[in-house]
Amino acid sequence: MYRDHTKTVKIGDRVIGGGNPVLIQSMTNTKTEDVAATVAQIQKLTKAGCDIIRCAVPTKEAAAALGEIKKQITIPLVADIHFDYRLAIAAMEAGADKIRINPGNIGSEERVRAVVEVAKERNIPIRVGVNSGSLEKEIVARDHGVTAEGIVESALHQCAIIEDMGYDNLVISIKSSDVLMCARAHELLAQKTNHPLHVGITEAGTLYSGNIKSAIGLGIILYQGIGDTIRVSLTGDPLEEVRSAKMILKTLGLRKGGIEVVSCPTCGRTQIDLIGLANQVQEMVEDIPLDIKVAVMGCVVNGPGEAKEADIGIAGGKGEGLLIKKGEVVRKMPESELLPTLREELLNWNK
Repeated sequence: MYRDHTKTVKIGDRVIGGGNPVLIQSMTNTKTEDVAATVAQIQKLTKAGCDIIRCAVPTKEAAAALGEIKKQITIPLVADIHFDYRLAIAAMEAGADKIRINPGNIGSEERVRAVVEVAKERNIPIRVGVNSGSLEKEIVARDHGVTAEGIVESALHQCAIIEDMGYDNLVISIKSSDVLMCARAHELLAQKTNHPLHVGITEAGTLYSGNIKSAIGLGIILYQGIGDTIRVSLTGDPLEEVRSAKMILKTLGLRKGGIEVVSCPTCGRTQIDLIGLANQVQEMVEDIPLDIKVAVMGCVVNGPGEAKEADIGIAGGKGEGLLIKKGEVVRKMPESELLPTLREELLNWNK
């Protein structure tokens, strides 16, 4: 598979590429200059399963803040730079574990070289980011619009600028909001480079549409063995990005651990608030470190049979509930006791 043959890149104390596990990234939406707010958000994201965090660096103050932020977090810190090469240098000097730039919008060759020299000196990886909205005008004009081939050409050209300066500690990111174009671009790029790839669907949208587009796009790409680190880009709370990324990786068999909650669709037989109960269970299990499957079923008639592939489950009827293990009913109880009983069982699972 492609990801087994990409080069390894060390980002802080994490490693991507070379067949290492696909790591989850997100990006803070606080003002980076606000150290307390940014640290608080990163700590929440870390607890949720984020492996690498990126912060926008639009000002000198933001670059300076990275040093204090880094002292208070436990995951690698990536500085997101646009246009100003001096901010890239300042971010690295402040302790950024990786920087994200597009050499094409940094400016002259001398400015790009200045950034590369500092990265080389400190062995800091550079993520070369190209998206469908930042392609060179001549490529867009030649192809009569944005194409997967054009995105790949641009990314390889931007990488070559840095490689020609004697530095190849690179990660490539190519993104498009067009899901199928993005998938095609990654298929082409994976055949042409052994740099690790950061995968995501850019400008995916709100929680609803963004999750669907990201699941389809990332699913297509990752299933082909392409991609070494991912971000689900959503217009919303970054916590949702991390949760969605974890589910995508787990669904594809690329990440183990954590409780998987399965639940039946509601129907006319449902006599409990199954939607509310399933959401409560999903929230309850997030902090319980078990690698098992939990079923939440809305019918005491079919629930046990439908939940037989789960390690443990609950099913509710009118005023009563069942505790189920491997499809077998092990206890009956009032409906009100379903949630606390399940929690107790999970907390004592390995005892």
